[in-house]
Amino acid sequence: MKLPLIILPEVDSTQAFLQRHPELGFCAVLATSQTAGRGRGEHAWESPAGAGLWLSAALPLPQLAPGIVLQRAMGAVAELLQTPEVPLGLKWPNDLVARRGSGLVKVGGILGELQENRMILGLGINLSAAPSIPGRPIPPACLRDLGLEPPSAPELARGILQAWSRWDREPHPAFRWPAPGEAVAWEGDQGRCLGWLDDGRLELQTPGGPRQLSAGDLRSLTQLA
Repeated sequence: MKLPLIILPEVDSTQAFLQRHPELGFCAVLATSQTAGRGRGEHAWESPAGAGLWLSAALPLPQLAPGIVLQRAMGAVAELLQTPEVPLGLKWPNDLVARRGSGLVKVGGILGELQENRMILGLGINLSAAPSIPGRPIPPACLRDLGLEPPSAPELARGILQAWSRWDREPHPAFRWPAPGEAVAWEGDQGRCLGWLDDGRLELQTPGGPRQLSAGDLRSLTQLA
């Protein structure tokens, strides 16, 4: 399905715009800037004019677990943008990240919401600038800082929408973090990754035994020093 793409100079949130307009059916909206962009949970997403890609798409409901939809959607974005010199990865549950030194930086985020017969995916990617957010264990970065020069936002949006029309295909980002064996910490607990599960959850070995986490079980996942 080729989705119509609506381009707006400014909107409060592309995600909110599509939620307000179910009559538009299956379509996508791209904004030059957002005044109230949203991240996962209660986080705001800074989205000034021209600094990034702010895109939401209302899609038919895929026959997949929601967590897998988000991971495949962001994995497809990583495939489109990465180069052999600048690999991009997927940080569980669904962030777009790159490696910088011994750590990670975050260049994109995604969220998904259901509305009747539609799944609305909201994607933000820092293209030419990233916000300054002190204290984040995984700080923001933009593609330009990493040495990547992406196409224009409309051209990139159309490439992403084409990739999102193929849920039967599993994309292959350059890496997934955490990989099996890596030690991680989150609110009040820590463990070692055992693997990414087929339903989108993360399986870990903790001091109390094996545990399976879903995206709603934690606010942040960090490397354990």
